[in-house]
Amino acid sequence: MPEVIFPGPEGRLEGRYHPQKDRDAPIAIVLHPHPQFGGTMNNKVVYNLHYAFYNMGFTVLRFNFRGVGRSQGEYDQGIGELSDAASALDYLQSMNNNSKHCWVAGFSFGAWIGMQLLMRRPEITGFISVAPPANMYDFSFLAPCPSSGLVINGTADRVAPPADTVALVNKLHEQKGITVTHKQIEGAGHFFEDPEHMDEMIGSVSEYVKRRLTESTR
Repeated sequence: MPEVIFPGPEGRLEGRYHPQKDRDAPIAIVLHPHPQFGGTMNNKVVYNLHYAFYNMGFTVLRFNFRGVGRSQGEYDQGIGELSDAASALDYLQSMNNNSKHCWVAGFSFGAWIGMQLLMRRPEITGFISVAPPANMYDFSFLAPCPSSGLVINGTADRVAPPADTVALVNKLHEQKGITVTHKQIEGAGHFFEDPEHMDEMIGSVSEYVKRRLTESTR
């Protein structure tokens, strides 16, 4: 797993970059949970999402937001972190300009950042939102949500209660032209600590992404 350092808005950002041999491979970035609560790019959910995309033939980048690990800068309430994510996508695209598919995946705080990135970057063709904290952050900017994606959470999530996630998904379902798929993992907590829950979550993500790659709709 090659370590990479690339320029961000506040200095260097540290990442892990996993290219495919195929020059036309689809690309994906994976965004980590809240920096102030121990979130890093080596979080288990983020790590497993990274490899799930790589194993499906994607060139993948995950990275540390500003102030985490060797990334420069300091926590910026999500505003700077969104700029970091945009810089990471720029970096990934600069090395993979033949790519036809571009995906963003995020876990918890990273899911909130990923959905905002989706609004700014029309080239993103799909998203994965794992345990989006709809109880803590306002997702009303998703009007309209520009591309189809998967929202996935555990039914025993105490950090981001399932009822809030369901309300968010119901709002997104009202929008035309896109399909937001919602999957709940029975008994799983916020971090999918149980290996069976993690495996089921990653399996659902892989199944969804593979299906989307064979379809031509957004």
